[in-house]
Amino acid sequence: MTEAGDATLTGTLGAVPDAHHEFRALHVVGRNFLVWRKLMFSSLVGNLVDPLIFLLGLGYGLGAFLPQIQGVPYLHFLAAGMLCYSTMNSASFEALWSAYSRLAVQRTWEGILQAPLTVRDVVFGEWLWAGACKALLSGTAILLVMYGLGVVRGLAPLAVLPVVVLVGLSFAGIALVVTTLARSYDFFTYYFTLVITPMMFLSGVFFPRDSLPAAVQLAGRLLPLSHGIDLVRGITLGRPLEQPLLNVAVLLAYGLGGIALATRIAQRRLSK
Repeated sequence: MTEAGDATLTGTLGAVPDAHHEFRALHVVGRNFLVWRKLMFSSLVGNLVDPLIFLLGLGYGLGAFLPQIQGVPYLHFLAAGMLCYSTMNSASFEALWSAYSRLAVQRTWEGILQAPLTVRDVVFGEWLWAGACKALLSGTAILLVMYGLGVVRGLAPLAVLPVVVLVGLSFAGIALVVTTLARSYDFFTYYFTLVITPMMFLSGVFFPRDSLPAAVQLAGRLLPLSHGIDLVRGITLGRPLEQPLLNVAVLLAYGLGGIALATRIAQRRLSK
């Protein structure tokens, strides 16, 4: 980093962000959007094909051999889980591989810090881009597929879109912690293998959590994906939400806790 860059970074680390730092972070969101727009097609394919294959393959293929689950066809039960799964995947991939490229490979974060932006602005902008924009795009696409398949009807299911943003911000916050700690792309394999994959099976994506042993059910209730699925499944199936405030609180706790920790780690990393 140049001497000017060091001075800028030192100033940003010690500065107290003003009331408009969230708006400064939108410049980071805009920058990422302009880059993504050039790679839009491959990005959409990478984030959407996997959950769509699960939804169509399991929903129709396996669903043909299953009785109704919780009083609805298996496709309807699975669709809510896959919507959250797609949101989680999209936010996680963007906040892991793409954000790490900008942090460590392209050194884009250091370049941005030459402008009057702080480390907090950069991390906050990455969080909004991955957790709100990219996640909302993926969640909306799956919701449109659900409309096309007749899984949902009317305007009421559109209420899942704010939940999609909450789920996206939750997982983007967690992923940014992993990104700021990582020293190579290989580090992300541990996160997906040890965290994301088990969470899929513990959170009720493919089958009800109450079919699991009691201890495993308890572990599942602590996971953010479980709370997102509870909200989305209740809304898409038109059922009363059992603990909506708890669900929202858990998602916010993971998201806000993650972004706070990721910011601290990024400040220490970029100050070296």
